[in-house]
Amino acid sequence: MNRLIRFLTGCVLASGVCFNIAAADKPHILLIHDMEGLAGQDDPYSFVYGHPKYPQTRKQLTADVNAVVAGLFDGGAGKVTIADGHGSGNSDADVIVEELDPRAKLISRPTYFDTYLDLAEPGAFDAVAVVGMHSKSGTNGFAAHTYSVGVQASFNGHSITETELVGMLYGAAGIPVIFASGDDRLAEDLRTMPWLRYVVTKKAKSVSSVELLPVAVVHSAMTREAKLAVQKRASAQVVKLKAPIEVAVRAVPPASFRWLKDMPGIHFKDDTVSFTASDVRAAYIGMRPLVSAMHSSFNAVERSVLSKHPDGTRLKYQGRIELFRRWIEAESAGAPPAPAESEDVGDYHGFY
Repeated sequence: MNRLIRFLTGCVLASGVCFNIAAADKPHILLIHDMEGLAGQDDPYSFVYGHPKYPQTRKQLTADVNAVVAGLFDGGAGKVTIADGHGSGNSDADVIVEELDPRAKLISRPTYFDTYLDLAEPGAFDAVAVVGMHSKSGTNGFAAHTYSVGVQASFNGHSITETELVGMLYGAAGIPVIFASGDDRLAEDLRTMPWLRYVVTKKAKSVSSVELLPVAVVHSAMTREAKLAVQKRASAQVVKLKAPIEVAVRAVPPASFRWLKDMPGIHFKDDTVSFTASDVRAAYIGMRPLVSAMHSSFNAVERSVLSKHPDGTRLKYQGRIELFRRWIEAESAGAPPAPAESEDVGDYHGFY
């Protein structure tokens, strides 16, 4: 464990460095939320858009966010901006905007943006709080994964959580993470960031089961610790990773990278793709297309469900016909086709 703590803390280290920041009056706090580490939540499917329990999970998410927002303002925050770090697929925000603490504002943009990367600009925020987070793949935490289901990611030999990833990306912009909430397994993972004010929302018994804690008690702790996080922001540390960064992205079943095995230029071993990045932003940007490519291995799972559907054969046929229609349309144009227009889904709130 000492090696893990050394990974992100101290002075100049083999894997990374951290440094303290000067506190500002009335700081602007960015609150990034996920949906797997919420208080009162015990169904590992409930954060999937379209699931019968998804509406209930939205309420749980909003309640957690409001508890933290209250604490941030109690601690002296001048402004709190909320961004979606989950991306359920809902064209509306995952959080229920109408029920949010009116002092906080949900960020939205007319085009897609990456919450972890595109908001991490120097001077944009004074600190970050993360809410409803989960532990990393392989920890047996509730709904444990990293960035996407089917992924385990390591930087400089250290298997990372999404909270650490947020710390690194915002740290590259000089912005510290000061507060986090999630299950007890994530609390163990984040011993690498000992300055965090952390609230355990539930105790993981497995990836799919938890021991719930009293929600009112958890919310009270969230408000108290978020307040302290702002008040003690001067002791928070900004995470910096020593470059170059050795990145390893491993596919976890049912995902697979097997079709990349013989691709020139790819370093592949044991269903893991690795590369060297110049800095943490390049490491993250390099991860994203690998994760997108890995998602194609999920097609077999989706096809297996479709094949059992009473109308599955017709639906698969319609999908192939639509694919051919778009191919014929592009070939008939006699020129490179214009990018396909996306459906009008309104504003984006991050990760959709």
